Amino acid sequence: MRKPGTMTDLTWNPLLRDQIDWHWNTQLRPRLDGLTDDEYFWEPVSDSWSVRPRGTGTAPVQGGSGAMTIDFAFPEPDPPPFTTIAWRLGHVIVGVLAMRNAAHFGRAPTDYQSFEYAATAAEALAQLDAEYASWTAGVEALGEAGLSRPCGEAEGDYADSPMARLVLHIDRELIHHLSEVCLLRDLYLHTRPQIRQEAS
Repeated sequence: MRKPGTMTDLTWNPLLRDQIDWHWNTQLRPRLDGLTDDEYFWEPVSDSWSVRPRGTGTAPVQGGSGAMTIDFAFPEPDPPPFTTIAWRLGHVIVGVLAMRNAAHFGRAPTDYQSFEYAATAAEALAQLDAEYASWTAGVEALGEAGLSRPCGEAEGDYADSPMARLVLHIDRELIHHLSEVCLLRDLYLHTRPQIRQEAS
């Protein structure tokens, strides 16, 4: 008799979702709770790229349709500028999640130029939670067969790759960039002795 969970019983969709959900629920999202506006906009070095009130940025490109814009340049400088928590969250919310939700799961179209970036940390986390929920629901709705379908022209050179490849890529992107945000929170705390004392 076969034991449950053997290779013949394997279904990949729940496994792919569980990989990111475990990191999201136990390591990533809890570390973002309590993010302050000061942390969100903190620039550890000069000339950082960030999210800024419209008209105050100095980067060659300021994307965004609302009161806030995000710094960019095309082509990207070498080396690229240091980026703030606000910038990194903006990248995850828009470039990693929202644009993919629009391309594959019925979200209204958006991109770096048309998105309305958050003016506060709380608003950014709400945007992050909403886009993550849409992404995971979309992946679940793919089922098993949907993981094998081609990504389509929205993914450029990877148009013929299966959706499973995109799901794995998004997992990597979320783990990578949100870990950077967590590290910046640690750096912010440990460079401010008074805040560190209040937190202990």
